[in-house]
Amino acid sequence: MNTVVVSRDQADAEGVAALAGDRAIGVAADVSTAGGCAKMVEAAVARFGGVDILCANAGIFPAAKLGEMTAGDFDHVISPNLKSTFLSVSAVLPEMMKRSGGRIVITSSITGPITGYPGWSHYGASKAGQLGFMRTAAIELAPKKITVNAVMPGNIATEGLDGMGADYVAGMEAAIPLRRLGTVRDIANTALFLASNEAGYITGQTIVVDGGQVLRESPAALDAM
Repeated sequence: MNTVVVSRDQADAEGVAALAGDRAIGVAADVSTAGGCAKMVEAAVARFGGVDILCANAGIFPAAKLGEMTAGDFDHVISPNLKSTFLSVSAVLPEMMKRSGGRIVITSSITGPITGYPGWSHYGASKAGQLGFMRTAAIELAPKKITVNAVMPGNIATEGLDGMGADYVAGMEAAIPLRRLGTVRDIANTALFLASNEAGYITGQTIVVDGGQVLRESPAALDAM
C-alpha cells in the first residue's frame, strides 16, 4: 500500500515511513492548518497520483482540570484533535471525488464519547466532536461512494502513556477484562479493515477497541469473575 506519513517533524515522518519501505514517504505538515493539509494532499498526488484513503489520527492530550484550564488550553487541544479532522477531510475530497470513491477513517477515543477522565474535558470534547462530524459527513459523502467511519481506542501502549506513570498503567490494566493495554497494531488492524473493500457497505459507524474496558457495570465486576 502506498502511504504518506504526516508529522509536524520531518524526521519523525520519515522514520515511520521507513518502516513501510519504498512505498511510503514522510511529509512535514501541520494538519491543524489548511495549508498543512493542502501540503499533505499535494505530496500524495505528486508521488502516488491521488488519494484513496485518509486516516485522520492526529491528536494530543495534555491534562488541565476545569478551574485551571484557559481558553488557550482548550483551543490548543481542539485544533489538532477536531479541527484537523475537518481540514483533512476537506483537503482530500477533491481527489477522492476524482476517483469516484474513498475511505475516511477517523481515530476518536472512548474518552469523551463513552467515558471521562479528570483533566481531559477538552480532549473528551474533541473526540466526541469527531463522531458528530463523522455522522453527518457520512451522509453527505455516501452518494460520492466515500465512507466515513471511526475507531475508538481504549488505553493503548504508546509513548504518550510514559508520563502517566507505572501506577496509572497498572490501574488501567486491572480495569480491562483482557488484562492488558491495547497495542498500536490493534488499532491499525481495525483501521485497515475500515479502509478495505470488505468494509464498503459500512459508513457512519464506530468500532470500540478497548479490550472490553467499557463493559464493566462497576469495578467489582472484574473481581466477580
